[in-house]
Amino acid sequence: MERLEIVDSGRRRRFSKEMKLQIVAESYSEPGLCATTARRHGISRSQLYEWRRLARAWQLDVASPVSGFVPALLVPEVEPAAGSLPTVGRMEVVSANGRRVIVDRDVDVEALLRILRGLEALR
Repeated sequence: MERLEIVDSGRRRRFSKEMKLQIVAESYSEPGLCATTARRHGISRSQLYEWRRLARAWQLDVASPVSGFVPALLVPEVEPAAGSLPTVGRMEVVSANGRRVIVDRDVDVEALLRILRGLEALR
């Protein structure tokens, strides 16, 4: 007779929306390693893919967006004060974790993307 050990209680786990979002963001930060992220958090790959699908469709109903999905905010142009530098052609990019980058309209897009990826990696 062999000894049988029960590892899991069979209880259903509940994740908060914030935790789901954090796991989804982590899965996007490691391209191609979705299975590793799922294993690390004790969920199936199919569950993680479902959460990613919901995040893309904005159905996770969370306050902060997933990395790569940044809402646009239109702000009326303000006249510059006398003696200040003009802001024509400038834009402010705010990352998902709240970091801001101000660039001119002729910015190198590839360089900007590298900077934003680096800022997103800083938690």
